[in-house]
Amino acid sequence: MTSGSIRFRAVALGLVLGLCVCAVTPLNNLYLGATPLGGGHFPLAPFFVLAWLTVATAGLGRLFRGRMLLTGTDLLVCWMLMVVVSGVAHTGLARTFFISLTAPLHFATEGNQWNVVLGPLLPSGWYPTDPEAVETLYNGLSGGYTMPWGQVLAAIPWGAWVGPLATWAVFIGLCYFVLLCLTNLFSRQWVSNERMNFPLLRLPEMLTGAVDTGGLGGFFSDRFLLSGLFFSVALHTINGIAFYDPSVPQIPTLILAGPYFPKTGLFSGFTKLKIYFYPAFIGFAYLTARQISLSFWLFFLLGGLVYGIFDIIGQHIPASALGVTFGPTLTSPEETQMIGAYGVFFIFLLWLARHHLYTTAKDALRFRFRGPDEAEWVGAPASLWGLILGGGALTAWSVSFGLPLGQAVLLLGAFFMVMLVASRIICQGGIAYFTLTAAPTDGLLAFFGTGIFSRLGILMAAVMQKMLFVDLRESLLPSLFHAAKVGEKKGPKKLYLAAIVLAIAAAVAVSFLAMLAVCHKYGLRDLQVDWEMQTVGTVYENVQRLLEAPAGANRAVIGFTVAGAAVMLALVIAYQHFYWWPIHPLGFLTMYSSSMRILWFSFFLGWLCNHLTLRYGGIVLMKRVRLLFIGLILGDFLMGGAYALIGLWTGQSYLVLPN
Repeated sequence: MTSGSIRFRAVALGLVLGLCVCAVTPLNNLYLGATPLGGGHFPLAPFFVLAWLTVATAGLGRLFRGRMLLTGTDLLVCWMLMVVVSGVAHTGLARTFFISLTAPLHFATEGNQWNVVLGPLLPSGWYPTDPEAVETLYNGLSGGYTMPWGQVLAAIPWGAWVGPLATWAVFIGLCYFVLLCLTNLFSRQWVSNERMNFPLLRLPEMLTGAVDTGGLGGFFSDRFLLSGLFFSVALHTINGIAFYDPSVPQIPTLILAGPYFPKTGLFSGFTKLKIYFYPAFIGFAYLTARQISLSFWLFFLLGGLVYGIFDIIGQHIPASALGVTFGPTLTSPEETQMIGAYGVFFIFLLWLARHHLYTTAKDALRFRFRGPDEAEWVGAPASLWGLILGGGALTAWSVSFGLPLGQAVLLLGAFFMVMLVASRIICQGGIAYFTLTAAPTDGLLAFFGTGIFSRLGILMAAVMQKMLFVDLRESLLPSLFHAAKVGEKKGPKKLYLAAIVLAIAAAVAVSFLAMLAVCHKYGLRDLQVDWEMQTVGTVYENVQRLLEAPAGANRAVIGFTVAGAAVMLALVIAYQHFYWWPIHPLGFLTMYSSSMRILWFSFFLGWLCNHLTLRYGGIVLMKRVRLLFIGLILGDFLMGGAYALIGLWTGQSYLVLPN
């Protein structure tokens, strides 16, 4: 086997370690409240394991005189499989899944009238019908605290859960199948044709590449890398000690800059401005293309100025003008520019891939199933047929529960369109922590009003969206694109694809078992699920509002949506036609994302350092200094993993990374 071959041992190790992360995540995150193990699109636990596994592999190689148990490719594939599955156990799926299934039953009261308004609409088969089983989920088993885990699993009232779990397993499985097909369809365009930069892969590739070249010692002894590593370790050592011992002074990593800005005038949009200092994200920003990192922080600041401009001209648009929305961070009508921007950028992605898609469609119609490209798992024509058949099956699943055919097609199209655009932002922009501004249904409701959906359709759309298509901090599709890049020029393709499919299926099963076990042992009430209950409750409350007071098209939102589409169209035209154009359209898509409120300063510092080193030291210095920023990332994640272990022991954890 060559170092570029994917071996069974790497697949097996990645599966075992990834499923271990899934099994531990609910207990760690929701009961202990410790550092999240699988958060974001560069999750902590997989990289922490990769780093120490790399060191152990190199050490054993020296001990056995050059006989390596794992190659660099083995380590990279193992890490990638852990990344793919780690989000499934938390925000990617399981975090709110059981609350979504039980909220309309458990939280229904005479006051909110959910039994009257929502009860008759709840699709048969979606929800557990045994009230006692639902209450057991929230209160826990009698004596559950002292039960061993095996006994807890045996005592779960499986009869109440088998039906809903089987129903949703079909939906989840079909969605994941479509995402796999979508990845394979676009991977050739993004990886091979555009040679897109994947900043989040740079550190793992350099780390595992050093194993294959025998240069791991030189990698870790580089003075630039050690400088960055020492800075992160020193910062979090001091602040970690201060967290556990308040008498120790802490180095501030958060500055509340809002009080320095006036509440009226041009800068009134910055009254809540915060400056976060995260060394790892400064490192990711340095590794991102300068045009993109510049656009992220620049558009964030421009978004604040938009509020100030409206204040100057006397246009105070109340938040109530939004109407009822499902956007996770949507707070003002101005932010609905993102609905139009997402739509135009999706068309731009299709236009960039037009030749590839045309050739693929022509081959698919003629049933010419060619072999896979370097970045594909199977030939693109096969994935196009899979996308069509998977989408048709999802549509049929939705129609079978009462969603009209046209509504199902429109809704699912909006879901996957937003997912594809968000994946481009994450993969090309190197954003390890990303959140949507507006939800896919917000655009549909704004343009067409609630009349576009039936009463049942409104409920189904909101619940389906909450399951997989609105909380994208750990969504699957970006990880699949990263997996496609990792698998470039590596084989055998069938083994790699089979490993990914098996890992995803097993991760769903293990995550559901772990969530049910933790909930029944301790009771959902005693877990740290305030955010989960609040967001799920808001979904059902908003559905109730729309059912009781149907709304027409929202003119204010339509106006901002059209404005956002026009700005994005101008940006993509300028980006494509003027080589000197300094702004990338991706920046506009993150202008109002809550993730950029946390990361904008990190991207500013990363861009500034990248720009200065290139300007005054050229490519040679820029590549040399890159290891300093690699050290920042490495130090942050090593310290994050160390504090996660400490948190398991102490019951409280110092957070190195955004939660």
